[in-house]
Amino acid sequence: MKITFATGNKGKLREAQEILGADFEIITPKDLGMTGDIEETGTSLMANSLIKAKYIYDNYGVNSLADDSGLEVEILGGAPGIYSARYAGPEHDFQANMDKLLDEMARMMKEASRAREYGINTIHATYRARFRTVVTFIMDGKINYFEGQLDGKIGLTKKGTNGFGYDPVFIPDMIPAEAAEPLPEGSAFSLEPDADGLVKNIGMITLAQLSEEQKNAISHRGKAMRKFASFLLGEKASDNK
Repeated sequence: MKITFATGNKGKLREAQEILGADFEIITPKDLGMTGDIEETGTSLMANSLIKAKYIYDNYGVNSLADDSGLEVEILGGAPGIYSARYAGPEHDFQANMDKLLDEMARMMKEASRAREYGINTIHATYRARFRTVVTFIMDGKINYFEGQLDGKIGLTKKGTNGFGYDPVFIPDMIPAEAAEPLPEGSAFSLEPDADGLVKNIGMITLAQLSEEQKNAISHRGKAMRKFASFLLGEKASDNK
């Protein structure tokens, strides 16, 4: 099956193709002759995901896939959210985005600390964060949604060179056991993998320090895309009956 993924992000394309496998061919709007970007005017991840998928389906009449993802940081009240890709400006410069994110978090932490000195109640100063993704797939006019979430926290410094976006500052709560740093010899602490083969990320490893396969195993988009893949396999099985 050929699916048009409404993105020009090579990282997302590679991630989707790896998860969906060889039975599905992922192409881009550019392959259909489209130029320019689809304007994202929605006020939620679901709305923006639908806008992009519907634009492709309505204009080209093909099976269309789109996603919208956002980083939601607790101390920033859920920001940058739907503005994650253009947090520091329309250029989609993720180095600038990460720098602004860390600056804004430091400012909020400082303000919260000062307010507490005067007995003013403030939100709990925390680096807790989550990535969320909503994937929209339109086939034969029917709209389907798939969601994924990854919980973790923001690191104070960038670490790692893999991945893309905010990966160098995002520290997931759980990581694949094979990615965990070995414990010191004689340590009384042990890391027991859960049912999914994941362990607590005591080494504070960022997404950018994981391999693509390891990241896909836990990522918000990976979770949503695996739900999508299961849906496609179910549809394919029905067609073969």
